[in-house]
Amino acid sequence: MVTGKRTAQLLGAWIVFEDEAGQDLKPGKGRTWARRGRTPVSRVTGKGSGRVLMAGMVCVRPGRETRLIYRTQTYRGRTGEKKGFRAREFADLLTSARQQLGGAPLIVVWDHASTHHAKALREFCDRNSDWLTIVKLPPYAPDLNPVEGVWAHLKKSLANLAPRTIEDLTPLVKSRLRRIQRRPEVLDGFIAETGLGLEPP
Repeated sequence: MVTGKRTAQLLGAWIVFEDEAGQDLKPGKGRTWARRGRTPVSRVTGKGSGRVLMAGMVCVRPGRETRLIYRTQTYRGRTGEKKGFRAREFADLLTSARQQLGGAPLIVVWDHASTHHAKALREFCDRNSDWLTIVKLPPYAPDLNPVEGVWAHLKKSLANLAPRTIEDLTPLVKSRLRRIQRRPEVLDGFIAETGLGLEPP
């Protein structure tokens, strides 16, 4: 990672860690207070289906504030509806991230998800190799990706909530992501948890 940071510094590039996750209507478990002998219960209807799909990027550049960039999709479980981000949507996300980060080069670090190997996405990366470099994480190494910290923090913040429909869940997810987005020191904490150095020697 130190070498990557040095390379990023020489290029004036952002290191961009990317990952995807989903949140469904089933509430996560959490802790809360209650009167002795009274166990609090979050009631859910059990009706409806759907999932909020998320793609997130934790963006690091020496001397700059750490950033979170994300996209969400709402999957309602309808016949024929796509269940995840496609190659074109990843390409759009990468292009948008570059614009939001001032047009600087990007060194994107992501896992071996099948979508990342899609022909259309590989061709996009090849066409834009002047500003886009892809680095693959080792297989089965989610602990090296700080975006996993974003997802864990998000899911913890949603514990004990019981949205009735996917339309109720979607704005909750977005509001929690915006909260994280406004706290770069929390993002730095997620990076520290990976054991990856924040600054080159």
